[in-house]
Formats: sequence, structure tokens, C-alpha cells
Amino acid sequence: MERADYQLMQGLTETEGLPGFEDRIYRFMKKEIVTYTDDIYSDNLGSIVGKIGSGEPKVLLAGHMDEVGFIVSSITKDGFLRFRPLGGWWGHVLLSQRVKVLTKEKDLTGIIGSKAPHVLSPEERKKVLDIDKMFIDIGASSRKEAESFGVAVGDPIATICPFEPLPNEKMLLSRTWDNRAGCYIALKVLARLKDEALPNSLYSGATVQEEVGLRGAETLVNMVEPSIAFATDVGVAGDIPGMNQEETGLSLGKGPILSFMDRSMIPHRKLRDFVVETAKENRIPYQTDIMAGGGTDAGKFHIAYKGVPTMVVSVPARYIHSHVSIVHHDDLDHAIDLLCEVIKKLDKDTIHGIIGLH
Repeated sequence: MERADYQLMQGLTETEGLPGFEDRIYRFMKKEIVTYTDDIYSDNLGSIVGKIGSGEPKVLLAGHMDEVGFIVSSITKDGFLRFRPLGGWWGHVLLSQRVKVLTKEKDLTGIIGSKAPHVLSPEERKKVLDIDKMFIDIGASSRKEAESFGVAVGDPIATICPFEPLPNEKMLLSRTWDNRAGCYIALKVLARLKDEALPNSLYSGATVQEEVGLRGAETLVNMVEPSIAFATDVGVAGDIPGMNQEETGLSLGKGPILSFMDRSMIPHRKLRDFVVETAKENRIPYQTDIMAGGGTDAGKFHIAYKGVPTMVVSVPARYIHSHVSIVHHDDLDHAIDLLCEVIKKLDKDTIHGIIGLH
């Protein structure tokens, strides 16, 4: 892996950005975007894109910069923190994990705890523990001491896991591939195309608050007003023990995912076919996915104003919505290759043909 790519991945995945608290990752994204273009746009919620190319038509490409995490909901008299989820969590993946409480003054390390299993009844041990039965231990002995550390109700809480290539160095471990993978792809597409004579204006970057309702996607798409949009995200990899092909046939290293359906969107048929044909023409491997649950920013992109033909180009990831996740370097590269080839072909006539009557 090139050192520049390593540093970009490390910076993206280790920089915190909880829904509604994306300040740190917003600044990181802006710092990267300005290396490719000075033409930068941001909506009032904090979504950000850089523009390259000029004139019509407009093409939007975005990942989402927020990550799943938590928020401090109360402080007990003994100094423990109660918390609520920001985004989707499953109780089994939480206990005994380290977290980082982002106070206004400094970051504090804590541990997610609960009643010890030794004192649970047999029936209690069989159940997934509810989050409201958990707490975060920051080593305080009282509410007053916890507050003296700088903790306040409403502080965001992030996961902890450093970026690390595994022994197979194409397998990449981090805490936030959902969805810093999409941010990485959007930035690399900007870098790859910044010196191209594009037949369109490309707006590429990231949204906020995807994990809590696709909120930044709605504000960003209405600000840019694109003719075509692409959301880039992660999908659930099924190449682990216990999964089967009916649940998901997606595998790490076999190419980016072209989503044919999820809970939030069915892609525009002509755009879907155009992307598939472009992948075939350029011999770019890809996988397809039809998912009954879950959704992406595309769910908001495609229903903006009169409708925006939209496609989701993702990468498979293991263990998302937990403290760790794994993606494959080749899938990231192939997603970048595919999106670059597609965007270079999206001139006015091509887009008119896609949007035209079926």
C-alpha cells in the first residue's frame, strides 16, 4: 500500500464523527478536498463536497462521514455514565469495550459495563442485554467527580480501534469503515479526475447524519441539485461462518457492490444498466445485492425535487455497527475505478438518454 493511501485511511478511520457531532471529520474532509479543488460547498448541517469540472450536467457522489456511537444521557450519583445509541447497535457487541467520551475540554476513556454475569439468573444469561441496563465507567467515584472531568449530558461517545492492515495486508481493520470507506472513495475519485476534461460538473464528498435518518443526504442533494447521483457506502459481507447465500452472498475481495434494491431505494433501471455495462466494458469485477433491510443516502438522493436517478456503489464489510470492521483494499480500488469510468461518460446526451422515457 502506498504511504499516502495508508495515511488517508488512518486519518479517515481514526477521526471521530458521531451523528450531529461531525466537526472533527468535517475538518479532516475539508483539509483533503482543498488539495484537489478550491471549489467547495457545504450545506447548513455540515455535509461537504468539492467541485471539479464545469457547467451542466451535475453529478453528485457522496459517502457519509458520520459513524455509529453513543451520547451521554445521564450521570449516576456514583459517577457512572448512562448512554443512548446514535445509530443502530446490538447489545452483544458492546460489553467490556473501550470507548472515548468527547467532552468540551478533553477526551476521556471509558469501559462499557453491566451487572456481572456471575449474579445473573440462567434466564437472564440467555438474553441480549438492553443498552439501558449498561453504563460507562470512566473511573469516577461520584457525579461531582465525573463532572469535574468535564463530562456533561449530551456529550458524544465514540468507539476505539486503531486502523491496521491485517497479516494479509489487503484486509484492512478499522472501527469506522461504515462509512469512511465511502469517504475514501469519494476523495480518491476527486483526486483521480481533477485533471480530466470532464463532460460534467462533479460534486464529490460526504454527508452528515446518515446513521440517524439520512438527514444530510436530503439537505446536500437539494443544495447541489444534480442530474445524477451516486451514494457510496458499505454492505454486509457474508463470507464468514454461520452465514448463507440467502442472507448475503457478498465476499471481501470480489469487487464493489452494485445495489439492485434495499429498503430505501430501487435504482433507476437505465442508470443501473449503464453502470453494469461500464463495469463489464472495463473488466471491473463487481457483485450485486438485493437487500430487504437497511438503506443508504441514495434513499434521499433519488426522491429530491423531480427525482434524481441514483445508484449505490458500495464495498462489502465485515462486522459493521460494532467497534471493528474489515474491508478489502481491492474492493476500494475497483469501486474507485468503476465510478471514475462511469463519471467520465456522463455527458449531457448520455444523461438525457438515462432520464428520458422508459
